[in-house]
Amino acid sequence: MKSITIDGSQRESVGKKSTKALRNAGQVPCVLYGGEAKPVHFTSPELAFSKLVYTPNAHTVVINLDNGDSFNAVMQDIQFHPVTDRIMHVDFYEIYENKTITMEIPVKTIGSSKGVMNGGNLRMPYRKLRVKAIPSKLPDFIEIDITPLKIGDKVYISELKNEDYNLIHPDNTVVCQVRRSRLAIVDTDDEDEEEGVEGEEGTEAGDVPATETDDVAAVKE
Repeated sequence: MKSITIDGSQRESVGKKSTKALRNAGQVPCVLYGGEAKPVHFTSPELAFSKLVYTPNAHTVVINLDNGDSFNAVMQDIQFHPVTDRIMHVDFYEIYENKTITMEIPVKTIGSSKGVMNGGNLRMPYRKLRVKAIPSKLPDFIEIDITPLKIGDKVYISELKNEDYNLIHPDNTVVCQVRRSRLAIVDTDDEDEEEGVEGEEGTEAGDVPATETDDVAAVKE
């Protein structure tokens, strides 16, 4: 997984007054949890978070402070201003190479689905999946090839298992599917199968059923 470097300055004062002054100066108050010592409070310029926040991709973070300390971390929580959408506060969680962590990893599809080309709709209930692994094994994204999917086909969590990480979802969770729409065309393969079934039903039924007239004639005889 790719990593983003964020440079910051350690905070000595964490009161409301100083926090407001920092925000007015374009700085974002942050805190780092999970370390062996107490939480680390620091600030970074708001622009430093653009590649971390405004992207669909997942990243780990290297936090470099002006006192020489450096930490590997992941973003745990972020708060935005309700009106301006400016970043108000960011929480980080320190990570270690030999300890597993859980992150939400984006799902990306490749290929062109046969069912979609025939008018079906590709539905993706999950745009991100929770993945547990050591940091070096975390994927940048989870790739799904939708090329073979026809109308009605689904992709389950059980089909995405990987030796490098664990997916924290039930095996029967549907990650994506191609659903029929009103304008959908029947797939050629499906049409052949349906025709075969109809032929079998006709054979089982035998000749044309006796009509009501035939029944009446039989009674008269």
